[in-house]
Amino acid sequence: MSDKNRKAVAPYMAVGLSTIVYGIAERKHIKRNLETIEENIHAAVSMVNINMPVKAIALAEGALTGFTDEAFDLPHTLAVKELFIDIPGEETEFLGRLAKLYETYIIAQCKARWPEVMDNRFFNTLFIISPTGEIVHKAAKNHIWCRERSCTPHDVYDRWVELFGDGIEAFYPVLKTDDIGNIGTICCSDGEYPEAVRALALNGAEVVYRPSEAMPMTGNSYPGGGGWMIQNRGHAQFNNVYMICPNVGPVFLHPKMKHPIDIAGGNSHIVDYHGNIMSYSASGYNTMVAAIIDIEALRQFRAMNLNSNWTKDLRTEIFRKMYEQPIHPKNLWMEQDPLHHEKVDEIYRENIRCLIKRGSFTPPAHTFEGAHYQSSASSPEEEKWENIKILWDGWEDDL
Repeated sequence: MSDKNRKAVAPYMAVGLSTIVYGIAERKHIKRNLETIEENIHAAVSMVNINMPVKAIALAEGALTGFTDEAFDLPHTLAVKELFIDIPGEETEFLGRLAKLYETYIIAQCKARWPEVMDNRFFNTLFIISPTGEIVHKAAKNHIWCRERSCTPHDVYDRWVELFGDGIEAFYPVLKTDDIGNIGTICCSDGEYPEAVRALALNGAEVVYRPSEAMPMTGNSYPGGGGWMIQNRGHAQFNNVYMICPNVGPVFLHPKMKHPIDIAGGNSHIVDYHGNIMSYSASGYNTMVAAIIDIEALRQFRAMNLNSNWTKDLRTEIFRKMYEQPIHPKNLWMEQDPLHHEKVDEIYRENIRCLIKRGSFTPPAHTFEGAHYQSSASSPEEEKWENIKILWDGWEDDL
């Protein structure tokens, strides 16, 4: 379609939801979290759509499943079989019904199987459901924090490239639409690397979804938002994109907890393409952020500006060699199953030693014990899944 014939994208309201979450022990437990999400979608749309049509609803990371695999250091292959979902599947059908009801896109995250890539692996997956209820976008999280058990494309790099190629679109795909603009998706730790949103922007992204971050990243500055908000404002400013950043609400790690743990401290926000905060919530307790997304204004800013649309004069050649030497090893989980937290810690320590050897890091004058995994179990027996799973006994009776 020529520029002359292109239909303008009408301004619309985007909503980011923060919901209370129950950690799951089986896939069927996701139903409890979906019920909470549905209640919050009904409430959010009814309140927000009096301002402007709601065309995008974004959920937080962990909204469907919680973080059982991470909190209890479960074997990866066990979580694949017992906890996580297929896309499409019954959970996306549930959300698709709501997308059709409100004629909106739903942008979400869930750990999911990708059997077309590898059996016995799950990936932290970002997906978008269209107003017709169809899955129109799927991407995998590329960077994980040291306590996450997900497989990433880089962990099975050779297989991923065989299927999808080695261009940035294979790792950072963008959904291009006629009604809400071009949408890119990353998740949590992805956004701790400036390259992630730059890759999406170079692929055409105008709105970037980055759900969830935990303490201390969300609380290490005043008045709120911490390094997470600083990063998201930087991503928006450097790349001239909107950032939609809903944070997870208080989490029940298991249903026998009397009170949830507010691991993120709220701090959901939406940022405009100048880096300004458009909407912010200090609470994550079944609440929302909402702001107007004006795609045509963003496009005019990018096209008319000779200064602060920074990508237009990026000197790409001078950075080309910066990443020729690898840092984190690829194909870690091609042959062996992902390891437990304590053993994975050694991989990160070796990466640090590599950076010191290269001269990228200068070692401190004195060496002390660094961060390391500390189990909350009092014995090896307590760490076994069959004993942990007792915490969910009887819960399914209410489902």
